[in-house]
Amino acid sequence: MSARSSSLECRSLGVGIGMGPRLAVVDKALQAGRFTAILGPNGAGKSTLMSMLVGERMPQSGDVWLDGQPLAAHDGQQLARRRAFMAQDCSVAFDFTAREVVELGRYPHRQHPSPQEEVIAPQAMALAGVAHLGGRSIRQLSGGERARVHLARALAQVWERPGDEDTCWLLLDEPTAALDLAHQHRCMGLLRQLAERQGLGVVAVIHDLNLALRYAHEVLLLGAQSLCGPVAQVLTPQAIERVWGVTCTPVTAEDGVQQYLFANKNE
Repeated sequence: MSARSSSLECRSLGVGIGMGPRLAVVDKALQAGRFTAILGPNGAGKSTLMSMLVGERMPQSGDVWLDGQPLAAHDGQQLARRRAFMAQDCSVAFDFTAREVVELGRYPHRQHPSPQEEVIAPQAMALAGVAHLGGRSIRQLSGGERARVHLARALAQVWERPGDEDTCWLLLDEPTAALDLAHQHRCMGLLRQLAERQGLGVVAVIHDLNLALRYAHEVLLLGAQSLCGPVAQVLTPQAIERVWGVTCTPVTAEDGVQQYLFANKNE
């Protein structure tokens, strides 16, 4: 049986903290099987929006809906079995090994373990490129290594659909921030692959516009006027100049993907 169509909807969602300024209003249905990148300048509300999609922060107005129901109406245990979150801060309070951190992703499934339970964590670590770090203390790893371990933890959490009709979601706040150039591309390529081949709903806050152009299906661009839609239609030179104040020149890579060369508008 195939998974039902799943959407994570922002319904007139007021993005801001408490009684502070309204940073954006978002009306957008994010679809499973698609990789959506959240972009915008510093202070635009990207991480604030992500915290609302996760359910950690209340919106200033509107609501987040998952599969036709308000997020708050979903059972927390069931939600944890089909949605994983990777935060910006990858610090861990205890001296766990990398393997133990990844295994924490399976905690929501402890009452309904998979027949493949023993191999899920190792396979997730291999996919994230951290299998060789399994026995090392998480505190002894570099920032990039820790980030990849937490990516593996999130992958382990949504490795399998908990039910035949359930779709899983992977939400990530700046997953490439601590990664070197090669690992940035591996991470983003993996996220797109998971969306297309596994039907995951992937939503990630990122800063690199060229990474978004290459790997994302859709973009949610936060600013004075939020834009949503296919990446090539949203990330136009005109929109980039309006939002970031920089000019850009389109170039075509050898594989046919459009990328941008950037320059300061005032130079």
